[in-house]
Amino acid sequence: MDPVAAGLAVLLISLAAVYGPVLGLSPWWIALLTLLALGSLSLDAARFGGRGGHLLAEALPGGRRRLRRIAIHEAGHCLVAESEAMPVRQVLVGSLACLRAGLACCGSTVFDAPGRARLSLDELRRWSRVLQAGMQAERLVYGESPRGGADDSALLGQLWGLSGLDVDTAQREQRQARREVERLLRQRRLELEQRAEQLLSEAPRLGLGLPASPLP
Repeated sequence: MDPVAAGLAVLLISLAAVYGPVLGLSPWWIALLTLLALGSLSLDAARFGGRGGHLLAEALPGGRRRLRRIAIHEAGHCLVAESEAMPVRQVLVGSLACLRAGLACCGSTVFDAPGRARLSLDELRRWSRVLQAGMQAERLVYGESPRGGADDSALLGQLWGLSGLDVDTAQREQRQARREVERLLRQRRLELEQRAEQLLSEAPRLGLGLPASPLP
């Protein structure tokens, strides 16, 4: 269940329970609001896979800023993948695009899976740069810790875990990869932001079915 939608429902129910009697609101109306809130959660779970809060947030007037951060993250993956000659199979920005693709996330960049579980050191370095590129793009543009990238970190950890190399080596190599990616993205920041704008222009939003409109 989406915590955003659940939190909103709980807030509405709580406000109705606390302030309803003060405002002279009938208990029947309070019960109706409670049923509507719970029904919305059920609809969200059944139709939108529990992503309703994210879909709503992206559809609101400020939703484009939220989508832009996702686009920056995915654009980082794309640019570094291109520099590594790693084909990008699909790029999705926004919860609606991901939902249509059957994914429970806000953004996704899909590559071909590694050909084998145990990769060479050179291949691990390559994947370290590509998988950390989204997080580094967010840090570069927003100057703060990334909001996305948990799946990227988990996959990278799995790849290094299967490598048979020791933890110190894995950590050292990943730090080096982060520095290399940061340097590349700084050099290509304009291209990064242009790519993000292109992805953003193609991102659908709930209720519109159209790309997000430009910022004023």
